[in-house]
Amino acid sequence: MRRTQLVLVSIIALLSLLVAAPAKASRWRPPIDGSLRVLAPFAPGAANWNPGHRGVDLAASPETWVFAAGSGRVVYAGDVAGRGVVSIVHGGLRTTYEPVDPIVSVGEQVFAGEVIGQIAATGGHCRCLHWGLKRGSTYFDPMRLLQRIVLKPL
Repeated sequence: MRRTQLVLVSIIALLSLLVAAPAKASRWRPPIDGSLRVLAPFAPGAANWNPGHRGVDLAASPETWVFAAGSGRVVYAGDVAGRGVVSIVHGGLRTTYEPVDPIVSVGEQVFAGEVIGQIAATGGHCRCLHWGLKRGSTYFDPMRLLQRIVLKPL
């Protein structure tokens, strides 16, 4: 009887892990609505000082609503070199969005899916949202935040 109970407890524990995994992955959401069309993929330089594209450009028209990809605190909302930029810290990660006319303020707490601004009518290098992701001084592909891990049966 003990062996049967141990197997049952193990199965329940495994199932609870499998059920909980998608909930954690779903804490991130796309920064714009609709299908995401990548115009320019993540392509960092070999070193931080080398040329590269440290984010992704997602197709978006001016005045498209931009959403916080995850819950966090706004650490910047203003202009950088004539472009509107919003930066949000999510624990050890930082996401950036540009060109955006922000409707949020520095210090404001935002939640995943909350509107943070609109794509600016001017100031961008394309009809797009440049979305970036960084931890410390290292850049990452922000599209990885949206990947779902799916377990397939053997």
